[in-house]
Amino acid sequence: MFLQETKPTKPNFLPHTTEFPGLIQPRIPSTVLPPTIASPNPPQHAQLCRQNFSLDSVAYTKLVQFSTKSGSLIYGKAAHGHMIKTAFRSCLFLLNNLLQMYCKCGEINSARQMFDRMPKHNVISYNSLLSGYSQMGLFVNAMEVFNEARVFGLKLDKFTYAGALNLCGQTGDLLLGKLIHGLVTVSGLGDKVFLTNSLIDMYSKCGQVNRAALLFECSNDLDEVSWNSLIAGYVRVGANEETVKLVGKMHRSGLKLNTYALGSVLKACCTNFMDSNQHGKALHTFSVKLGLDLDDVVATALLDMYAKTGDLVDAIQLFKLMSNQSVIIYNAMIAGFLQGETIRDEYVNEAFDLFSKMQKNGMKPSKFTFSSMLKACNAVEAFDYGKQIHAQICKRNLQSDEFIGSALIDLYFLSGSVEDGVKCFALTPKLDIVSWTSIISGYVQNRHFGCALALFYELLSSGRKPDEFIISSMLGACSNLASPRSGQQIQGYAIKTGIGKFTIIQNSQICMYAKSGDIDSAHLTFEEMDNPDVVSWSVMISSNAHHGCARKALRLFELMKGYGIAPNHITFLGVLTACSHGGLVKEGLRYFESMKKDNSMTVNVRHCACIVDLLGRAGKLVDAENFILNSGFEEDPVMWRALLSACRVYEDTVTGKRVAERVIDLDPQGSASYVLLYNIYNDAGINLPAAKIRELMNDRGVKKEPGLSWIEVGYKVHCFVVGDCSHPMSQVIYARLEQMMKRMEKLGYIEERPISSISEPKLNASTVMNYHSEKLAVTYGVLCLPASAPVRVMKNLRVCQDCHTMMKFLSRVEKREIILRDSIRFHHFREGTCSCGDYW
Repeated sequence: MFLQETKPTKPNFLPHTTEFPGLIQPRIPSTVLPPTIASPNPPQHAQLCRQNFSLDSVAYTKLVQFSTKSGSLIYGKAAHGHMIKTAFRSCLFLLNNLLQMYCKCGEINSARQMFDRMPKHNVISYNSLLSGYSQMGLFVNAMEVFNEARVFGLKLDKFTYAGALNLCGQTGDLLLGKLIHGLVTVSGLGDKVFLTNSLIDMYSKCGQVNRAALLFECSNDLDEVSWNSLIAGYVRVGANEETVKLVGKMHRSGLKLNTYALGSVLKACCTNFMDSNQHGKALHTFSVKLGLDLDDVVATALLDMYAKTGDLVDAIQLFKLMSNQSVIIYNAMIAGFLQGETIRDEYVNEAFDLFSKMQKNGMKPSKFTFSSMLKACNAVEAFDYGKQIHAQICKRNLQSDEFIGSALIDLYFLSGSVEDGVKCFALTPKLDIVSWTSIISGYVQNRHFGCALALFYELLSSGRKPDEFIISSMLGACSNLASPRSGQQIQGYAIKTGIGKFTIIQNSQICMYAKSGDIDSAHLTFEEMDNPDVVSWSVMISSNAHHGCARKALRLFELMKGYGIAPNHITFLGVLTACSHGGLVKEGLRYFESMKKDNSMTVNVRHCACIVDLLGRAGKLVDAENFILNSGFEEDPVMWRALLSACRVYEDTVTGKRVAERVIDLDPQGSASYVLLYNIYNDAGINLPAAKIRELMNDRGVKKEPGLSWIEVGYKVHCFVVGDCSHPMSQVIYARLEQMMKRMEKLGYIEERPISSISEPKLNASTVMNYHSEKLAVTYGVLCLPASAPVRVMKNLRVCQDCHTMMKFLSRVEKREIILRDSIRFHHFREGTCSCGDYW
């Protein structure tokens, strides 16, 4: 805060017994003395300090003021320590200078101790401490100082009120800002332009830009700061047209834009409002006319404006024309290449070249440079290059920056190095919400869903407020865990904190309910959305497809097009999946062709795999194989594996053998292909080749993923494997299962011929079939859940034929709904039938 007093003729003295903890007289080597402070010269002052000679107030004040201006405490502390040692009687003017020095240099605790021990305070003392707390972000303490000054009965000046209004703007406390506005008016300072500017800034930061504009219009005394403050307020709330109009009005009034305001207006031109590009170019011309185009702030804004409005060629040309290319300009150009959600590879290469060039020119990359470069590495998965940049960051000791820390967390989690990502998180001292978002989403991406949930609860217990991106990631974790209860709790938190209506959260909520087997709640969430986007429609179409509601998925797709929402690749993937699971061959082929011709989309391997699955499920194995050979993806094992699944369904051992050999060559470590071929031979009763498949897996070290089923009851998830006896209720579960099996047999259930498992050859075949993990999980659900509640069970592998048949009978015997999710789709069993129509 500014010092607005002169040295008093009759000084107030600080008792010589006053000492301040932590303040000692440092030894100052003569080689580091400041060149000039005042007359007599400063080296003599420092020399006198070392020799314990007493100095006068002028000398002490000059040393303290130099320390404040340079940001170095060494001279100010030397002066203060010498004052204490020599029992110098300090006047209030000198004490206020010392107080301001500690505040400006960030020593706020020492400043508070000094303030509390000062025998007398004036308004400048309070202004300095208030400003110091504000600079440190300690807004509550700063407001306490403001209240102390009022209680003390001081006549507050314009700087006191300006500091308090700045606090309200920083914290968004509109109510308190209005109260201070009233105090300003009552004190008779309402017509001061300095406070008018502070009020405009406060209302703008609190989101009340209309009130700020009204204050601006009603004020008789305005200066350039007033105009620039309102311009910044319009930019802050995105009122871009009003911003441009106000700039024109300011120019016609004969006032000059400063570099900050001009940068703010150019920022407004980065958006897609009408003629933003033309306005931006006009402002560029205007900045050249004023000679401001060479300023770093304006030049950076110009580069950013051209890049964000799609004129990257103009941005590059502007960059090349700049004679004084500073680190800030390089940063702006690098950031320009990395604009948008989808970053092109050639632009990333340009950013890499600029990064190399600036280092060759002797420039030191800043924190922003490294943050941008890590973003570029993450965009193109250049993880090795990112690790090299990490080494440079460590060399310059910049790894503690929160933005760099977040980018490093993303780098290592995207590369699959979860442990390194966790280390980067732990080494980031100032964790903001972006850092938490990075690590939580990283855990979810790497399928460490339990760790993500644990970290989310840690975030809540720390008192921080998660944003919509974290909530979306957590709902995604719950959907993959098929844990609807946890998902409902997180949904409730989102509603309570006022972000439940965010589209990104509602989309994740639909996915969570659908993957947890509750398609009705997913539909309800979708219907409650105000403005569903293409992601919302795509998630609903895919959810219905996986739940066996093929016709409903197609109706949603047609309704989506009727609303004028253009489908994307994910939408068509859901449509093709619906056709595949519903046996809609003609419709599926028609949509596949429409995707290419009517929507000009390039199909990928997942779309083609859906067509192979569509043809294979319908028994058109020859057509499916020909499609693979002509698709351009014949070297992708996913395509052949889809055909191999169909070969097992239709017991085609000849085609199955040929296809299996192809897919095993393409993916020798993929266990699914071996298991499918083994089951094809086993189903056909050809034991010798089946045994050879098992031997081949052992020789190559390929291990089949064990079958696992789980069910959520209460607040706990219960997991089961085949023949599981580890559960505390195992005896009760097996006894109830035997009872139900006998009742089903009376209705005509016949256990299918046991097939020895490729992964459990030592178990009795009949035992393996009777006690598959999904049967145990469903039985536990029947025992523990209310009769009206559906039994929802999840399995990591595809359900076998016997278990599928058994679930149909069980739903009839127990008169309850059973929902089983396997690795392919959902099966809804009701009254002896399945939603798949046995077409699976």
